[in-house]
Amino acid sequence: MDLFGHAEKVNREKSLPLAARMRPKKLSEFVGQSHFLAPGKLLNRLIQAKRVQSVIFYGPPGTGKTTLAHLLAIETGGQFRQINAVTSGIKELREALQWAKDEVLTGGARPILFVDEIHRFNRAQQDALLPDVEEGIIALVGATTSNPFFSVNGALLSRSQLFELKPLTEAELVGLLERAIADRSRGMGMYNIQAEPAALMACATMAEGDARRALGALELAVLSSSTSPVILDVALVRESMQKKVLQFDASGEQHYDMASALIKSIRGSDVDAALYWLSRAIESGEEIRFLCRRLVILASEDVGNADPQALPLAVAGMQACEFVGLPECQLTLSQVVIYLALAPKSNSATTAIGAAQHDVREGTVIPVPRHLRDGHYAGSKQFGHGLGYEYSHDAPGGIAAQDYLGVDREYYQPTDRGFELELAKRWDEIRKRLKNR
Repeated sequence: MDLFGHAEKVNREKSLPLAARMRPKKLSEFVGQSHFLAPGKLLNRLIQAKRVQSVIFYGPPGTGKTTLAHLLAIETGGQFRQINAVTSGIKELREALQWAKDEVLTGGARPILFVDEIHRFNRAQQDALLPDVEEGIIALVGATTSNPFFSVNGALLSRSQLFELKPLTEAELVGLLERAIADRSRGMGMYNIQAEPAALMACATMAEGDARRALGALELAVLSSSTSPVILDVALVRESMQKKVLQFDASGEQHYDMASALIKSIRGSDVDAALYWLSRAIESGEEIRFLCRRLVILASEDVGNADPQALPLAVAGMQACEFVGLPECQLTLSQVVIYLALAPKSNSATTAIGAAQHDVREGTVIPVPRHLRDGHYAGSKQFGHGLGYEYSHDAPGGIAAQDYLGVDREYYQPTDRGFELELAKRWDEIRKRLKNR
């Protein structure tokens, strides 16, 4: 490289964001993910043996997926090429695969094709990778923030090693921030920074495991400070930390996980947890109609007749949300969630209909008893339909002790919670009268 080319490269690197400048140049600099990168762990062993094949890195932003892809190429000596599934089509993908074949023909190390946001490739694009992955022409490295079991073809997933990256711990982030402050060539070491330990911990906490976000806040805090030395305190860190954007995919894992957490928290009667997951869903952009539907279902599924007012309240909440809309409808959702969480719980309606449906689907079909059949049409008397039927309103207590099924079955098993305790006592008396007919 000539003098001008070297100067251009240096200037370009200086203009990069701090997170890009601090990207590890070798595996020993990498922070976190010790569950598969520590000595003796799977990926570490594969790298040491230079036997890395196709892998998929799955995890939240800022945990090192792209960095690891680059390090795999560095550590194994393979040529590296990166494409982004958001901006690349099938033409770019075929060009990359042809590049990989050409590299193999030269006799070099297996080339690494890094596909960022691989879940954004459609099925045809993912299928196009299969032949070269199977033949070992490329070492595919896919990165995704979406659960690959939702978003990556099963055939491609079965041919790849899956590694889940976890958010960095606060201690790991603090160490990374301290390194960036001290590093004069790639970090912020050229500035006179007096960093309070509490400020570094606050930055690590607010970053929530995202190294890129933590380093971005540090860089913004230092560059925006007008004092010398720069006093990095908690207040400056808070001002410099951008409002986080909650990761959410309306058809993916986050959608189902948050809905599951909300429902299970209400079912478990933890009103505080339920309100948190409700807030997460709303702030993430979850569809309000979806939340309303889930709450109406829960009112019958998990509260039922332990509190018969739960269902009409949930339905009224759904109607109110439709009428009012955001942001005010969050007050209605909060009211409904609090009521459902604190209501006595019963799933007897769920288990009762489930048991009855099992008999209908799997058991012998039970004919309608003749005295219960329709006796209003002409000729019904010839078949004996309706004969012997006792009108319940004419019976003592409004209960006619007659056979209503034709066989002995017990589906409804009431709980002893809330209003259902009263129903249980009532059903016990009715059942005795019906059996003693």
